[in-house]
Amino acid sequence: MTDSQDLQHSRPQASRKELIIAGFTLAMIALHLVLRFGVRPIGVLFGLPLHELPLIATLLFGGAPLVLELAIKLAKREFGADLLAAISIVTSVILHEYLAGSLVVLMLSGGAALEAHAVHSASSVLEALAQRMPSIAHRKLDGKVVDVALEDVTVGDLLVVLPHEVCPVDGKVVDGHSVMDESYLTGEPYMMSKTPGSQVLSGAINGESALEIRADKLAVDSRYAKIMQVMRASEQSRPKLRRLADQLGLYYTPLAVAIALAAWATSGESIRFLAVLVVATPCPLLIAIPVAIIGSISLSARRGIIIKDPVVLERIDECRTAIFDKTGTLTYGRPQLTEVVAAHGFSESRVLSLAASVEQYSKHPLATAIVEAARAHNLTLEDASAIHERPGEGLWGTIDGTKVEVTNRIELTARRPELAAQLPPVTGGLECVVSIDERYAATLRFRDEVRSEGASFIRHLSPKHELERVMLVSGDRESEVRYLADQVGIEEVYHSQSPEQKLELAREETKRANTVFLGDGINDAPAMTAATVGIAFGHHSDITAEAAGAVIMDSSLHKVDEFFHISRRMRAIALQSAVGGMALSVIGMGFAALGYLPPVAGAIAQEVIDLLAVVNALRVAVPPHVLTDYHAIPVRGPQAAGG
Repeated sequence: MTDSQDLQHSRPQASRKELIIAGFTLAMIALHLVLRFGVRPIGVLFGLPLHELPLIATLLFGGAPLVLELAIKLAKREFGADLLAAISIVTSVILHEYLAGSLVVLMLSGGAALEAHAVHSASSVLEALAQRMPSIAHRKLDGKVVDVALEDVTVGDLLVVLPHEVCPVDGKVVDGHSVMDESYLTGEPYMMSKTPGSQVLSGAINGESALEIRADKLAVDSRYAKIMQVMRASEQSRPKLRRLADQLGLYYTPLAVAIALAAWATSGESIRFLAVLVVATPCPLLIAIPVAIIGSISLSARRGIIIKDPVVLERIDECRTAIFDKTGTLTYGRPQLTEVVAAHGFSESRVLSLAASVEQYSKHPLATAIVEAARAHNLTLEDASAIHERPGEGLWGTIDGTKVEVTNRIELTARRPELAAQLPPVTGGLECVVSIDERYAATLRFRDEVRSEGASFIRHLSPKHELERVMLVSGDRESEVRYLADQVGIEEVYHSQSPEQKLELAREETKRANTVFLGDGINDAPAMTAATVGIAFGHHSDITAEAAGAVIMDSSLHKVDEFFHISRRMRAIALQSAVGGMALSVIGMGFAALGYLPPVAGAIAQEVIDLLAVVNALRVAVPPHVLTDYHAIPVRGPQAAGG
């Protein structure tokens, strides 16, 4: 059985049960209304009006199991808004207010189904991980390529990875020349060149050329499988967050029961106990807060923010620590030529023009950055001849009789040690060296392009959103990560972090304070599940999007700020509706306790309170004139070469 099938069989059935109860209840309420208002005359069965029977069926089929479950909570001393709803169901039966009881059943079961779906959303992450990996590998034996099941691959097997395929296991290239996208696995923002001797990772996506690799590990021991294991462990230990309604219900439920008991005890009339509980039915909690959440989800979607777990809307404004992945969040995830260090006797523009003229024929990850920099400075790209690119050794070409070579520092100094003294010191980031007619001409330096608004956004977080700590966590090398941290103003830096290390860091930080984690790669998915709130930046990885509670579709820091404000506004309006509704209910409970509000009048009063709370909650879907107070201040990074 596959991992995906295992997950489907192990998925809890709670949400399905609650969904069935909600559907049945809705159908019975509709049948009740038809029988009551659409059929004349109304018959009687078992001594009860015919239109009441669907509601009684609802209370037996749906209400009884819910009341039983909530009675178990009461035995465990777990007091929440749903517990008071259970008491209301029982009270409605005693009062023969079957429609009111059925509506409470509908609210409870529907809300529970949505909650169960959100709690188990991490399971779909594992399914996406499992489905992304190939189920077969192309094994080469005696000159023939045969498809075999992935679990049958053994260490030492020769495998062929076809163009655009996902690499099945960790291994080493023995033949071929291509590039692989490892960014989702390692955090490195570039397409990585693969030549004989290069290491390849399971889960990486091959480029346009086939590669022959030798398996170094079994599929179950490869990098991608390890991430799946971490993801599974993270899902199992994912904390269940206390919802806003439960937090308020923790105080409201005992208060309502206490008032009802006091009214009964002081008056000696049980009808007052029932009247108080009817008025106390927590519809502002059970209806107004979900309405506010749904309205905020709708508003977020219109702003390009997809809410996958409604809990994040309630919790992000409480976060006090922000953890940023580097690639694709604070950077654009693409290399940029930032500097040309020209040797004596060579001009920057001439070197860049010649290098770009030969690199336009290359598939190397940095070739595009060189060509784009030359075009940005309006340099002419000339036709080159005798182009030769040997794996791992660089690129040669001839332009009008001028021999141009673009290679790396190690390769150049290995062949010509005397040139080592002419090269500038090694710095952070990537580099390549250019020689013209066998003379060292320049060193080209590259950085991952920093988002222009990154620094102003980081400065904005503390005063406007009360974030006390901002951290940068990346799988990249130290020099790259610290360079970015300096550019955007982050002091806490963690570099060379594996998915396991990111997960552990997120867990530890979340123990100290509510934490928001922003990332965009598969290597970020485990940490997202451990943080209080996980935000996927962009929609390039289905797996990351499934792990996150929210997805920022257009990769904009401005949208992240909007998300903070949507959450804050939702909480404010939800609290207005819930607390205001509860305050009015408490006043009504007082009148009921004193005997001025009988059960029927109390039920009508509660409906009016519910209506006011819901109408106020509906305001959240109407966008305000200003949804953010963040104004990006572009910061110009290092100039591209030649400028």
